[in-house]
Amino acid sequence: MSSPGDFIRARRLAHGLTQAQLALRAGTTQAALSRLERDELSPTFDSVSRLLAALGELPELSARRSQPDADPEHLRAQRARRPAERVELALSWNRLAGEIAGAGAAARRQVS
Repeated sequence: MSSPGDFIRARRLAHGLTQAQLALRAGTTQAALSRLERDELSPTFDSVSRLLAALGELPELSARRSQPDADPEHLRAQRARRPAERVELALSWNRLAGEIAGAGAAARRQVS
C-alpha cells in the first residue's frame, strides 16, 4: 500500500495537474500539498477526500476478512471433540509447556 502522499501525487498526475492547480481547486496552498505529497504531513481522511473531490473523484475504502492463522482441518477436528476432551487436551499441552519450561530452567542453572 502506498502512502497518502504517493496516492494523492499519482491521482494528481493522472489528471495532468500541477500541485499549484490542485491546491487552487482544493482551497489549500501549493506548499501544503507539496508537504503532503512528500509525506511530511499525515492527512486526515477528510483532507484526502477533499483533494479527491477537487479531482472529481470519490474515496473508496474497503476491508475484507483476513485469512486465519490456524489450519482449517485442525479446527474442524477440534470442534468435533467433546468439550471435556478439549479441556483435557488443553491441560495436557499446559503440563507439557510447564515441563519444558522447568527443563530449560534446570539447564540454565547447570550452565551458570
